[in-house]
Amino acid sequence: MTYVLGAPLGVDSAHRQLIDLGPDHPSRSGLVEIACRLEGDVIVEAQVRPGASHRSAEKLFEVRDYRQLLALANRHDWQAPFAGELGAALTIEEALRLTPPPRATWLRTVLAEHARLHSHLGFLSVVPARLAPDATLARRIHVAREALREQLAELSGNRVHPMVCRLGGLSVDASQAWLDDEASLADTIAGLGPGLRALVVGAGLPEGVAVIDPALARSYGVTGPAARAAGIDTDLRRSAPYLAYGDLDVPAIPVTDHPGDAVSRLVAWADELTSTAALLSAAVEGTTRTDGAVSVKLPKVIRVPVGDTYVAHEAPLGRAGWWLVSRGEKVPWRLKLRTASFAHVAALEAVLPGTRGADLPLAVASVGYVVGDLAK
Repeated sequence: MTYVLGAPLGVDSAHRQLIDLGPDHPSRSGLVEIACRLEGDVIVEAQVRPGASHRSAEKLFEVRDYRQLLALANRHDWQAPFAGELGAALTIEEALRLTPPPRATWLRTVLAEHARLHSHLGFLSVVPARLAPDATLARRIHVAREALREQLAELSGNRVHPMVCRLGGLSVDASQAWLDDEASLADTIAGLGPGLRALVVGAGLPEGVAVIDPALARSYGVTGPAARAAGIDTDLRRSAPYLAYGDLDVPAIPVTDHPGDAVSRLVAWADELTSTAALLSAAVEGTTRTDGAVSVKLPKVIRVPVGDTYVAHEAPLGRAGWWLVSRGEKVPWRLKLRTASFAHVAALEAVLPGTRGADLPLAVASVGYVVGDLAK
């Protein structure tokens, strides 16, 4: 990521500086530039310029049949690919009035929380890597993320993009040995949360940076940990349970000392590591005690009935909404994805004015986005 200093907005400048948030942070992919106008060392105007990644995923959905597009949906948020394929599957299943087997629902819940841990760890890696250097903790985060990838590969054959969701369930079942390893990994990651929280709180990071208050969050559609850090009680796993969340104890919003600022968002992420690991362990238990198939038999050609269907779920960065319009064909007429990344990057322009240039890395690091999820 770069930001431009000292030039009018819309005018290119040679004064580019790289914001390096560490080797494991999702911003490493680049493709986002922030043009800033400063007075002294304070940002008074900012313009976020997402680069062109030429994905056109929403148009490609229109020429993929309902089975094929699940793999394409997997590639939106590459920090949590399962969240994409899950959202598409839930939407199509709702339109078809198709209910997966109970064990598939529990195992999908396991994989959803697995993806959440991988995503949260990626964004939190900036804390020991750059904001409050701690080589030991940075290494533990890197090792944990690698363990999550290897665990995913053990189940699906793919370290990053599992592509295991199928309409009506999953393409693979998990062995008991895999589930036991998943629970053990959850316990290990749960131990990282308190240390990260203590590091954020004790590092002397500036308070009041890039404040997202409840009004601004609602105006821009900010959701997920960023909204919960602002004091908004929003979590679809609790307020509108899906998968197996109705049988799990999803925690309420975290309590932070300075609601809505950059530090509070990092604290919220750290706290959610612990709660997510607990949910993952509980979902593993639910899967273990639920026998049966993980898929249903479907016809070779799937046609969704004519009509509109909207489904939202709690992706790692926030609410992901899917709007499916069918005209009865074997491909969607329209499949629109509302991403948390887009809303968060849009909000950056509103919260950066008043931020010191030196605090820009902290501000950006605390507002989660993934370029693949941003450039639909």
